[in-house]
Amino acid sequence: MKILLKNATLLHEKSPFHNQKKDILIVEGILTQIEDSIEINVDKVVDLKNLHVSSGWFDPNISFGEPGFEERETLENGLQTAAKSGFTHIVLNPDTDPIIDSHADVSHLKKSASHYTTALHISSVLSHGGEGKQMASLYDLQKAGAVVFGDYKKAYVNPNLLRIALDYSQSFDGLIQAYPMDDSLGNKGHMNEGLISTNLGLKGIPNVAETATLARDLQLLEYTKGKMHIPFISCATSVELIRAAKKKGLNLSCGVGIPHLIYTEENLLEFNSDFKIVPPLRTSIDQRALREGLLDGTIDMVSSMHQPVNPELKNLEFVNAQDGSIGLEAAFVVLQNYFPLEKVISFLTRGKARFNIVNTPFELGSKVDFSLFNPGGFSEFSKEHIHSTSKNCMYIGTSIKGSVYGCIRGSHFQLNS
Repeated sequence: MKILLKNATLLHEKSPFHNQKKDILIVEGILTQIEDSIEINVDKVVDLKNLHVSSGWFDPNISFGEPGFEERETLENGLQTAAKSGFTHIVLNPDTDPIIDSHADVSHLKKSASHYTTALHISSVLSHGGEGKQMASLYDLQKAGAVVFGDYKKAYVNPNLLRIALDYSQSFDGLIQAYPMDDSLGNKGHMNEGLISTNLGLKGIPNVAETATLARDLQLLEYTKGKMHIPFISCATSVELIRAAKKKGLNLSCGVGIPHLIYTEENLLEFNSDFKIVPPLRTSIDQRALREGLLDGTIDMVSSMHQPVNPELKNLEFVNAQDGSIGLEAAFVVLQNYFPLEKVISFLTRGKARFNIVNTPFELGSKVDFSLFNPGGFSEFSKEHIHSTSKNCMYIGTSIKGSVYGCIRGSHFQLNS
């Protein structure tokens, strides 16, 4: 199949065509020609307003529903949503039923997703059943295609399990995820602990519920010399802990949720359950530290923290509502409100190598891995922008900049109609 992108502005700092408007010819998924003008018979011409092209975007922390919770999001609709939102690679969380803890689980998901535009990468749990007791067969899971291991949104109650996993995984260069969330210190809270939670009469989740666990896990990383990824942090003290650990030379990476870069605890003043997420939205001081950490490289990557929730579980009184918000569709357009375009593209494209995902070069003869978008124009995010089955979205009503056309990966492409 031949695809021709017309008048596309290329954004790739390592390419000689960076920031230039060109025609791009793709033949059977291979970048074949980049010229000022290409006139040739092709199967598909993409000629869109203010078309921009970058390397494919990546999200390391995505939840869908299948298997087990198809009513909130099927694998098919989830991957189509990711592609329409510009993401060519995502890492799927193991919050499924059955939980992802066997070779067969990983292999089945990989095969089921093999024909979609967005490439599916799997995060399996670290312990059998995600129960935090006995380590799963990590090497076998990696052979099946798992790229990282971690009990989703659970701190390791038994620190020795994490120590053993960090030691053992070095034999096959495995990556261990550690979620800094102490449920006991969190005390079943509903939002950030502080003046606002007190005024609202809501039980709060203190920063120490995150930082105490994070400090412990970083000490275990230093002791074992293993390889660790922290999927998300939410407060200023965590940024300092990550920064200090990296200065020691630890094999460590870290992510941050886009919600924590955009919103604060003040967005919960109206008791809108769409803003109820874990970890919770923190203060403006924490938000500023997270932004600075992302800009200076302390934080390696961003995530939309896309988490579909059924309406019967979300549209309840705030204290009873399940946490989580979808965010794939809004990731690019809300980030543009706060960061320059080239920074936004950098945030959305970095981090792949940490999960052994090839960052395809922007070179002739290479396999295509492109996100397509228009960085211009202002509007408001609405339900019409949502492709997900679930509609639990904190971004509805938010001012946005730009729009996403879709993406192309190899011989697969997905464009918004």
